Amino acid sequence: METPSTSPQVNNHDRDGLVSFTLPPTSPSREHRPIRSCSGSSCGGGPLPPLPLGLALADPAMEGPGLSKPAALVACFSLALLYVATLYAPTVVLRLPPPSSFKRFMIRRFACAAVSSLVSVVATALVLPVRRWEVCDLLAVYGIRGDHVWQAVVLPLSLTSLMYGGSLSLKLLLWVDSWKEHQNCFSFEYIYTSLQFLFRWILSGASNILAWRNFVVAPLTEELVFRACMISILLCGGFEKSSVIILCPILFSLAHLNHFMEIYMQQNRQLIKASMIIGLQLGYTVVFGSYASFLFIRTGHLLAPLVAHVFCNFMGLPVLFSRGKGIATAAFVAGMMGFLWLFFPMTRPDLYNDRTNNCRCWHAYCSWI
Repeated sequence: METPSTSPQVNNHDRDGLVSFTLPPTSPSREHRPIRSCSGSSCGGGPLPPLPLGLALADPAMEGPGLSKPAALVACFSLALLYVATLYAPTVVLRLPPPSSFKRFMIRRFACAAVSSLVSVVATALVLPVRRWEVCDLLAVYGIRGDHVWQAVVLPLSLTSLMYGGSLSLKLLLWVDSWKEHQNCFSFEYIYTSLQFLFRWILSGASNILAWRNFVVAPLTEELVFRACMISILLCGGFEKSSVIILCPILFSLAHLNHFMEIYMQQNRQLIKASMIIGLQLGYTVVFGSYASFLFIRTGHLLAPLVAHVFCNFMGLPVLFSRGKGIATAAFVAGMMGFLWLFFPMTRPDLYNDRTNNCRCWHAYCSWI
């Protein structure tokens, strides 16, 4: 493997449409110096910022290959199995009595998801060829960073919202209809009533256990395990970025197969209906998983797929058309065209990372794979 030198030749895009780097070979005996981040006039004296993502990992020119491809696949499959199996551990393994209420049942599942996520993070750190155990460097490997936060939130959220042009236009039309029904819509009483309704809606959401599952626990734990941990392992195993964007969503969708029995029971044991519902759900998770993996690889920020996950859970499936509402179809088509047009420009790695002396890749690919 080649180690980074101080003057790499940078190719803007590779055949996968992602950033690639061509680096001249250097002597394996040369000391591997940490790459310091620079932005504009910030290069020079002063304390060094935290290492770029991935620099906590060992230099393969000195340490040897980190993982084989079979080992990386087995590790990722084990993480997916662990995530699902832990949810059923209280009743199957620990033999605990069934929860007395649905709320207690969900809280138990929240605890299981948190435990499995923590175990996955620790296991990933042990699997990867880590050479620096500083907290900030290890967190950076998982895309947990304090820099470029607003870019990681605003840009992916704006890009994702374009896919929901039809849904957002319908919501806007409903708001306009409601606004027209009130003649004195700018009166103090109307404004006060609207604010009161908004406050009650926020409070009801904060006390709704399903809202906590859909908008907090599920997005956070799933993105941490199926993006931050698995993508790092697969890339360290030598998989191409395009292959990673396909493999992670497959494991992500398979982890949702545990919902089949629940849906099967809800549909009065009708196998065809349950299969159609779970098939649609798995197809959607594959598509979203590919998009989330792409966001994580391009930005190197866990916040990017996380905010997209929360937003998609909030919006549900995009509205493709609405009977009698042609504007919804037009908005969906326009939104999708905008999404495809801005897909690569709004996820450019340099928007989410400061340029460095030796490499611009978010996970320091050129220094360890």
